Amino acid sequence: MDDRPTEKPPSGLTAALGAYVIWGFLPLYLILVKVVPPFEFVGWRIIWTLPLCLLIVAFRKQGPDLRAALRDRRSLLVLTASAALIAVNWVVYIWAIQNTYVYAASLGYYINPLVNVLLGTLLLGEKLSTKQWAAVAIAMIGVSILAAGALTTLWISLTLAASFGTYGLLRKQVPVGSLPGLTIESAILLIPAAGVAWWYAGTPAGSSFGGDLWLSLAIILGGVLTAVPLLLFAVAARRMNYSTLGFIQFLAPTIVFILGLTVFDEPLKPAQLACFLLIWAALALFVWDMWSKAKAARAATPPTKA
Repeated sequence: MDDRPTEKPPSGLTAALGAYVIWGFLPLYLILVKVVPPFEFVGWRIIWTLPLCLLIVAFRKQGPDLRAALRDRRSLLVLTASAALIAVNWVVYIWAIQNTYVYAASLGYYINPLVNVLLGTLLLGEKLSTKQWAAVAIAMIGVSILAAGALTTLWISLTLAASFGTYGLLRKQVPVGSLPGLTIESAILLIPAAGVAWWYAGTPAGSSFGGDLWLSLAIILGGVLTAVPLLLFAVAARRMNYSTLGFIQFLAPTIVFILGLTVFDEPLKPAQLACFLLIWAALALFVWDMWSKAKAARAATPPTKA
């Protein structure tokens, strides 16, 4: 009998942390491209994401995986739906940041874990402990307070939460790797994106790309800042419990919240503050329960033989 310890599957935690840190600081990048209309910027973002994905596919020799996914009709249908969801998410998020609705954008990604928990428990059969359900209840109270006191921007938060939560669920279900999946999503969106860029080029203001060197380079950078965190997120979504992944996501909106206070100087409404405080309490309870279970599991695991 082989007494060597079996190799554990790679964890998605590092990938999740990397994705959420990048997304958390993304508003700082969006300051650089604030003059670009949201729809046009999303168009260029897609256009520059696709060649980067294709280069990485070639470097990693994942061409066969990409071709196999393209031959799978069901996968193409699911990826078409996920591409539409992420495009909606990008447009709403960029519009919110450019119009200084930073807290509404941040709260959208605070609400997102509730969507993940709902989808994970109802559709994936995932189970939560009593403490974790208590955390969900506390967070829902916070969202209810927000709904009562910040109705004018609630649509931003709910759209971001629902679109990204459903996007992650679809990517978790489709049997396509993170890189081929993102490449196909970008290819599906390429024609609409090119149409948007062409339309803006024909307006009196003209295209935002190609006139100013630094602005053009900043737009190209959008492809990198799109592909890298989405690839990391797709890896994490396939390897981690979806409900757990949702609560790790609190890292990104916390960073955005701090940026709203310190960089964007957006006034904080009482309803928003109450919502933040309750959701932070929910996060603390959820993470404490996860940490306690992990510690107990390590204590109960017998040492492996040499």
